[in-house]
Amino acid sequence: MKAILLAAAVTAAFSGAAFAEFPERPITWVVPFGAGGVTDITSRRLAERLQAELGQPVIVENKPGAGGIVGSQEARIAAPDGYTLLLATSGPFGIQAALSPEKLPYDPLSDFEFIHGVTASPQLIVANYNAPFNTMAELVAYAKEHPGELNFGSPGVGTAQHLGGELFKRAAGIDLEHIPYTSGSTQMVDLAAGVIDLSFEYQTVVAPYVEDKKMKILGVTLGERLKASPDVESVTEAGYPDAVNVGWTFLAVPKNTPEAVRAKLEDAMAKVMNDPGIVAQVESDGRSVVNLKGHQPGHDYISAEIAKFKAAADGIALK
Repeated sequence: MKAILLAAAVTAAFSGAAFAEFPERPITWVVPFGAGGVTDITSRRLAERLQAELGQPVIVENKPGAGGIVGSQEARIAAPDGYTLLLATSGPFGIQAALSPEKLPYDPLSDFEFIHGVTASPQLIVANYNAPFNTMAELVAYAKEHPGELNFGSPGVGTAQHLGGELFKRAAGIDLEHIPYTSGSTQMVDLAAGVIDLSFEYQTVVAPYVEDKKMKILGVTLGERLKASPDVESVTEAGYPDAVNVGWTFLAVPKNTPEAVRAKLEDAMAKVMNDPGIVAQVESDGRSVVNLKGHQPGHDYISAEIAKFKAAADGIALK
């Protein structure tokens, strides 16, 4: 019996020492969307900063498909050793969990452990630069005069951008056809070219096209105006408070990742997300830092968001 206990103690000590050395090799940061979108841009910026904290390369891998489900599932089945991180987003972790949980090959709340909050972002309502409307009021009037003619793109079914469009069209009482893409960059190219009419996208993605006069901003899906864009009217100001929508992201790992490994990742990400330079960059993009450290705060936040999406998106079909 003593021999067994001694062996167990030695094994525990060895394991603790092994975890204390984490990380000993490169870490993969999974982005469940294509290159060029807001999640990709943000992840590459943060991964570089996290690499400096951990002393090992943090490599971003884009694994798009099914509105973020494909990449999220790949992260779920990865070894729970801390070497695979996932940028968990409100589409596959909140919206789809609320609207069609039976379509998910994972449970966002029980198959992952949350390391730290990342960002919360409203969407900008943008149109092709040559569209025959310049404000939300003009958009709504045009849509009502031309029923069934307008559409909006998103990076995929069930993404925050998709729900943003669905909520706006329901709040405004207009008909907009949803055009799903597999990446945010492709969607933006088509909007700039006039292939699609509208999008509900993030400031980081939209800004270059607005500067080049290929797109124009009609509004923002917030209750108040953005500090970074004070001239942009909010949906609440325009009379559509039910269209308020914010996309969020968290850093997550597969369930059963050792506590010691999670603790190292939590401490490192806390430093990253509290870095004044990172905070300034996030806020300049029209977003805010979700300053929640550890699994339980993240779990509680996402659980509440799923409940909110269920109530807010009642009747919206993911098609």
